[in-house]
Amino acid sequence: MGNYFEYLHTVGFEETNIVGNVYYVNYLRWQGRCREMFLKTNAPDVLAELQDDLKLFTLKVDCEFYAEITAFDELSIRMHLVDLAQTQLEFSFDYVKLDARDLGVGEALIARGRQRVACMRGPNTRTVPARVPDSLVRALQPYVP
Repeated sequence: MGNYFEYLHTVGFEETNIVGNVYYVNYLRWQGRCREMFLKTNAPDVLAELQDDLKLFTLKVDCEFYAEITAFDELSIRMHLVDLAQTQLEFSFDYVKLDARDLGVGEALIARGRQRVACMRGPNTRTVPARVPDSLVRALQPYVP
């Protein structure tokens, strides 16, 4: 394993369109799911802070596609830490098709995305920038580039 957090996913019919290709929005949903599973696995106390007043706002998100995928393709969504600042984080995501024999290889990079996240605290009407929680900084240490 490299310096990334891995979320494994099997594409379902509900994630595809009428011709069988995956809807764009699902790639973004998988970024969020990967991030959530990282917190659940590596920084569960941050989940408790999210129930209190911590908010993780997604400021920017993008995804670039290299190949199409369809229902029942097995994916590895690999989250890399790109930047860790005082109040913000940036991640990149590699979407890897695990059984890519149809593309002539064992694994294939089918898309790549990025996500910038800001930490905020306070009630919804008066949130202010906040430091990245120490426990999250510690959990991210193995992934520092």
